[in-house]
Amino acid sequence: MSGNHRKATLLTTVLVGGTLLLTACQDPDTGTDAAPKAPASTAAAGAATPSGSPAASAGATGGSTSGGQKPAGQVCGANDLSFSTKSETQAGGYILVAAKAKQGITCTLPAAHPTIAFGSDGTEAGPAEQSTGRPITLSGNTTAYAGVNPKTTSANGGKELDSIIVAIGNNDPDPVSLPVGTITVDKPVVTNWHTAPKDAVPSK
Repeated sequence: MSGNHRKATLLTTVLVGGTLLLTACQDPDTGTDAAPKAPASTAAAGAATPSGSPAASAGATGGSTSGGQKPAGQVCGANDLSFSTKSETQAGGYILVAAKAKQGITCTLPAAHPTIAFGSDGTEAGPAEQSTGRPITLSGNTTAYAGVNPKTTSANGGKELDSIIVAIGNNDPDPVSLPVGTITVDKPVVTNWHTAPKDAVPSK
């Protein structure tokens, strides 16, 4: 092989090698130099949490629910509950009051009877049971029941009314008025809260 031929072969080898080296350092789509790429996990983390904004975590509000609702474990107020009433015929007739926590609320009924008042003069029902009940935690579909006997006297007379006012304790700031149909009120009584309706039958 002549000297000129060896030089031509060597030059071709150098040129081909240089071309391959340049190609390896360029972006295959644009032909420009490719910048080093961050690992996928680092890029994802940077996109998920904006600069200066710490990621929120469960329980960051200290247990309170949205919309200013009570944290779990606090005492119920009447405005935390949904009520319904039903007229029953047992024990001479009484009104069964059912209470459930509103959606998203968990609260506790204290071990006492509800405060039940009647009429514009605020006639209040006395206790129908000698002992106090147990605290009842309301959440979801859990229901508490109390029985109201509006008239415990046998004599004629009394006030004709069509609603009762329910509060959770004497200091409840938001009592609720419930329609009950026409009833005669005279020395009314009310049971404690119970988890079964059969336990909320008031005696005279």
